[in-house]
Parts: sequence; structure tokens; C-alpha cells
Amino acid sequence: MVSWGGYSQSKEEKQTDSSDTTRIERKASFLDAEITYSAKDSNVVIVQKRLAFMYRDAKINFKEIELTANYIELDLEKKEVFAKGIPNDTTGVMEGNPVFRDGGQEFKADSMKYNFETKKAKIYRIITEQNGGFVHAQNTKMVNDSTFCMQDGKYTTCDHEHPHFYLKLSKAKVLKDKAVVSGPAYMVLEDFPIYFPVLPFGYFPNTSKYSSGVLIPTYGEENQRGFFLRDGGYYWAFNDYFDFALRTELYSKGSWGLKGTSNYKKRYRYSGSFDAQYFRNKFEPNTKEEFQKGTSDKIDFSVRWSHSQDSKANPSTRFSASVNFSTSTFERNTAYRAQNYLTNTKQSSISYSKKFENSPFNMSMSLRHSQNSRDTTISLTLPELTFTMAKVYPFRKKGRVGKSKWYEKFGFSYSGNMRHMLNNVHESDIFVSEYWKSGAQHNFSISLPTFKALKYINFSPSVSYRESWNNNYISKDWQDNTIKYNYITESYDSIAGTGISDPHTGFKRSYEYSYGVSASTTVYGMYKLGKNSKVEAIRHVMKPSISLSYRPDFGDEKFGFYRSYYDKNKKRDVYYSIFENSLFRGPGRGESGSISFTLNNNLEMKVKNDADTTSTEKYRKVKLLENLSFSGSYNMIADSFKLSTINIRGRTKIKGININFGGIIDPYTVRERQKVDSFGNVKTNLQGEPVMEKYKIDEYAWNNGQGIGRLTNANLSFGLNFSSKKGGKDDTENNDAMPGTYYTGYTDFDIPWDFSLDYSLNYTNRLATKEQVIQTLGFRGSLSLTPKWKVQFTSGFDFKAGDFTYTNVSINRDLHCWQASFNFVPFGYRRFYMFTLNVKSSILKDLKLTKNQTFFNR
Repeated sequence: MVSWGGYSQSKEEKQTDSSDTTRIERKASFLDAEITYSAKDSNVVIVQKRLAFMYRDAKINFKEIELTANYIELDLEKKEVFAKGIPNDTTGVMEGNPVFRDGGQEFKADSMKYNFETKKAKIYRIITEQNGGFVHAQNTKMVNDSTFCMQDGKYTTCDHEHPHFYLKLSKAKVLKDKAVVSGPAYMVLEDFPIYFPVLPFGYFPNTSKYSSGVLIPTYGEENQRGFFLRDGGYYWAFNDYFDFALRTELYSKGSWGLKGTSNYKKRYRYSGSFDAQYFRNKFEPNTKEEFQKGTSDKIDFSVRWSHSQDSKANPSTRFSASVNFSTSTFERNTAYRAQNYLTNTKQSSISYSKKFENSPFNMSMSLRHSQNSRDTTISLTLPELTFTMAKVYPFRKKGRVGKSKWYEKFGFSYSGNMRHMLNNVHESDIFVSEYWKSGAQHNFSISLPTFKALKYINFSPSVSYRESWNNNYISKDWQDNTIKYNYITESYDSIAGTGISDPHTGFKRSYEYSYGVSASTTVYGMYKLGKNSKVEAIRHVMKPSISLSYRPDFGDEKFGFYRSYYDKNKKRDVYYSIFENSLFRGPGRGESGSISFTLNNNLEMKVKNDADTTSTEKYRKVKLLENLSFSGSYNMIADSFKLSTINIRGRTKIKGININFGGIIDPYTVRERQKVDSFGNVKTNLQGEPVMEKYKIDEYAWNNGQGIGRLTNANLSFGLNFSSKKGGKDDTENNDAMPGTYYTGYTDFDIPWDFSLDYSLNYTNRLATKEQVIQTLGFRGSLSLTPKWKVQFTSGFDFKAGDFTYTNVSINRDLHCWQASFNFVPFGYRRFYMFTLNVKSSILKDLKLTKNQTFFNR
């Protein structure tokens, strides 16, 4: 007799001290496949009794079934297998508890017994994951490979062996890939039972496929609309490509709303979502009319649609949609968050484009919408059609070898645009036909052969032609001075005469053309410093360009685009364009022979690297100015004010800070004079003093002691981004400790944080208004006190009002399977706070505690 581990072995027994796999052939009638088993320490087989015992890291495989444990007992006579863990020799803690896998299903247990023939099992202290949820039970009976009956169970979404929370189940049945159904249940939080409320039964979906079902509403209270049930309804899972959810909102004071949402997707073709909402809100009356009615009914609706096409679906055709349309008061009356309430503008676009393969032609069609909720104006384009032809060279020979002929460089391109739209009208006027305008515009561009002069200067001649078609135009006539009785002042007011527009409907055509030539080159300058200087050299790159263009005076009578009427008050002719109110305004008035100039500058220096740097390069480039440009034009044909304003633009980067700046300089002299009204009378202020106004004269500022000119506009903007250095390792065992705590082997003093600041300044100096300075400052940041605590904020400062702009602070705490958040706006009209404690998993998303005070509750 040989003794091992307290077990006696006879002649009929065979002991193997290796982990080699042993196979049992299919001799038993219930076996339709072979069983393989192995163990790390030893396999003990009793052949006559058809028993096998496996010790340490034992494993049995049968078809798709795999069972591992530190102790496994296989009984072919009873057609059963028994598995359990073994206590540690030192600590006595159970190790190597059974893990059972069958296809995609897996569970852990303290011990289990499984029958190969009936496929039934008895399991003690099971833990199994069911599509994001975890089921624990003291006693479990496995009826078949898809059904488990349990007693004394727990259901949770916490993945800890001892969960932080769970629903205590008296009994339950787990249906694989279907549901977990339970009897009476109650909540246990951190081992503290919460007996009220008690669930009479539980039904937890347990499927990876989505299915139809009831949507549970949330409840609460608002001061203005009363108690509510929000977002309850029904969800329809029609198929794998399309779903639909209908939700309602009901309030005790009579307000209600409907929401319909849908998602659709077809792989490799397209995807999208649709959302429609309708609300009828009853608020306390604010106006006299509303007080007479007793309540104020507000009807609002919103439509959102998003659609995108997969790039693989059709490379030559593209369709997309982004629709966001609502009544102007929708966010004001229905928004729960301040961010939505602060949204003043909305845009929508539905577009289709087509590329004609092996041709230069492209076509696109779009529908567009924009609206402003502040002034309730709306703009619609229904539709816009664009057709383009890329540049073609009609004289170029196909398959040419060698240098092209000069005439082969002639090319031309075309773009056409057709639109039917209304612009900036009140929402109630969108169906008024007079506000809708239609038209088309055609652009032709001809490129002529480029050539070089003086080796370094490139010359490029060009010709362009534009033609516009409109369905409306205007005419104007003089209306004499009138006298009208003012009922407020009980006196007669004199109304100055003016030109009155008379709209006309009908086709009108306008056109314009111009031609010119441009020249450009690049100039390099290098300034080398001494050998002892750290700066090796400074390089200056200049790119000057000059263009000469000519355009005739399309205000001439022979074109018919401009007309005039006689102003009797100012005793002069007033010219106007008949396309002032048309979709395409037509050409400008006045002959132009302009010289346009642009000068772009780039400045950088070459600096020696420090001796102790790790870089292998001896020098590095440092940009002083990424770009500094000056531009303007001079109209040689104009009778006055020939020189345009000088535009200045620049950008640079200093130690990671992006700086943009610019300005506009008017080069003409400014004078002051007394301001007169349309009748020629001098205007006075309340003290009886004459009102003065500024005006320009056709003399350069530097000839009259006013420097290089008047700064009419200046702007400066920059952004700063700060963040902590990427810190050391996270202590996964003590990841809730404060930074600076001594961990095993090291100390981490890093607190992850980031801070961003944006600043902009805009200065304007117009003749008719006072100088104005507008400054905006915005800042935001986040701070992670520990890996599980995070604070975020966003704010800004209004320099004109001397107060902070919209400010929001959020504090978040990761509680493993739960999360807590506190969001608040500390001041302002839309101040609010919201505290939420909820389960992370979407399966139990309705298990949450919310406390808030929004702008609806005040």
C-alpha cells in the first residue's frame, strides 16, 4: 500500500505524478465525446470502480464544458463530477474554488456536482455574470444548461466578491440570455438592509440583444409645474436596424409633453437618429392678458435629425443631415440644464453631393436653416443647388511627352449657384411670399499662361466673369416732406422727405467682369551674429505680391443696373442699385483700376543647443514671428480716397502661448464739424451746445500731423494651457489615498490638474460712434484630488459689466459600482444645483437618488 495525502492506493489503483492529460474513451453509453482531465500534483484512477481523483490545478474537458478546481472527483459509474477548493496549509483559506465554463457561460462556486447525462448540477455559493449583472446564491440547482433555480440570492452590478450593494432575493430563476426573475426582494447597501420599499418581484433583462419594454419614469417636483412623472413610456425594438421610443412628461399643474426618439443603422451604409418633442406648458401669468386668462399656455416643439453615410457606401455620392429646429422659446420653457438655456442660435443642414467620375464636374444640393431665439428671426434656404467644373485645359494634348506649349496652359473653370431663400424674418412671416427670394449666379474664371521675369518674379494674368439672375428688383421715387400729428406730444412733427422703394417681381439679369495680372516673389535675408553668441543667425523671409486689376463702372446708364432720383432736401441726385433687395446684389458702382499689394513676413532664429541637452542636433529653430502681413490697395481711377485702409495681421507662439493680433489703419485725415439734420438745421444737445461729428477729408494723415493714420480696429487674442506633469504610478491597492501618502516603496506627490485661459480684446474707432473696447475672458480647469475625486469648473469675466459670466462647477466621486456628482451654478439668473447618487451600470440606471433646485423650482 502506498499512502498519499491520507488516501490509500491498492493494486487496482494507478497514480500518476505528472500533469499529462489523460483521456477516457467513449465506452460509456452516455458519452458521445471523450473526456480529458489533468492535474498539476497528481491524478489517482481506480479503474474497477471507474473513479478518478485530481489534485491541484485540476481540469476536466468534455465537449464545450471546462471545469477547473483544486480538487475534482470524477465518477463514471454515477456519471457525475464533483469539484471544490482545498484549504491552504498555512492560512486555512480555501483556494482553487471551481470555475465552470459551458460555451459563453461561466460561473464560480465554492463546490458543485454535475451530471454529464442529465446536464443538471447542484451548486453551493455560486457567482455568475449575466450580461453586466452579477448573481450570487447560497444554493443553486442547474436544471439545464440555460436555466438556474436559486435560493437565498443576490443581484448586483458590483463586480466585487463581496458586493457594495445588492438586491436580496429570496428565490430567483436565471434564464440564460433572457432574464433574471425573482420573488420578493429588498435593497442591501454596505451590508445594511433597507426593507422599505420591498419589491414584490423582480425582472432583470439578461440578453445581449435589445428588446421592447416599458420605460420607467422618474418623479419629482417643480414649483412652477408641480409634481411630475418624466420620461416614462415604451420602447420598441423593431429589428436589428431600427428602434423607436415614445416618452411622456406629466405635471400636476396641467403641463405635459411627448417625446419620440429613434435610432437606425445599417452597417457599411448609413446611420442616424431622430428626435421630435412637443410640449404644452402652463405657467403662472406674467402679462395683463395672461392674468385675464388665468394661466399662460406655452406651446413648443423641437425636431432633431442626424444622418451620416458610411464612406465605403458610395465614394462618388454623399448624403448627410444635421437638423436642429425648434420654436424660439423651446429651451426657455423646457430646458433642465443651463447650458441648453444659454443656446441662442441653431443651424440645420441637409446636403447631397455627387462626383461625376472621370469628369471635372461636381454637383451638390442642400437645405439650410438658422434661427436666433433672442430676436425670434429665422433664415431658410430651400434649396441651394451648386454645380462646379474643375479647371480644364482645352488645348492641352493628351499623353504629351516633354515641355508643354504656351497655349496649352490656357484653362478655365466654372461654378454655378441657384438658391430660393428668405433671410432674417420673424418666425410668423415664413409663409409670406414677398420675403422669399430666388436667383442664380454663374462664375467663370480664365487662367492664362504664367511666366517669369527677371528670373525670380512670377507673373499670372487672369480674367473673371460673373453673371447673376434675380426674380425681383426695386425702383425708388422721392417722397416730399410731410407733417404728422404726434398723439403723445400733442403736436405736429415734420418728417423729412426720402426715397421710397417700390418692389417689382420679374426676371432681371446683371453681370460684371474684371481682368488683371499679379506678380509675386520671395526674398530671403540672413543676419549672422558673432561666434560667441548663443544665437547663430536670424533669418527674415519676405513674400511680396502685387496685382493690377481693372473693372469698368457698372453704374453707367448703359448697363441699366443703377438708377437715380433727385433729393430735394440735399439738392442732389441719389443713385441706387435696382438689386438692393435682391438675392444677388449685383455689381458695385464706380470704375476701378486697382493696385493691390500684400507683404508677408516670417522671422526666426537659429539657436545653439545647450551642452547638457539630450538632443543630437547642434542647433534648433526658434520662431519669433510665424507671420506678419500688411495688405491694401490703391485705386488709380477713383476721383478721391484712392488708397484703401491698411490691414495688419500677425501671429506668433511664445513658450507654448499662441498669440494672434491685428489692426486696420485708415490713412486719411479726420476733421470735426457741426452736425445738421436732413433739413439743414444744426443739432444741439440738452445744454444747447452744437453736436459735433467727425468726417474724413481726402488728405493723407501724415501730411497733417496725424501720424500714419487712424487706428479704426485692433484685436488681440491668446490662449494659455497649463497642466500637471504626467505623474508616477497609481497605487491600485490604495487608490483612494490622498497624494503624498506613503505607499509601498514610493511616494507620489503629483495631483493631476489642468487649467485653460482664453483672452480676447477688440478695439473699434468708427467716425459715427465713440471708441469702444470689448474684452472677454474665459477660463476652465479640472483637479483630481485623488484618482476617484475630480473637480471641474468653467467660468469667464465680463469686463464691461464688471461681473463673472456663466459659471459652472462640478464635483464627481467614483464609488466603484456607484458614482456621485454635484453640479451647481453659484450665481446668475439660471443658478441651480443638482446632486445625484446613482449606480453606474445601465441595467439599474433607475436606482438613483437625486436632489436639485433648478431655475424651474425658484
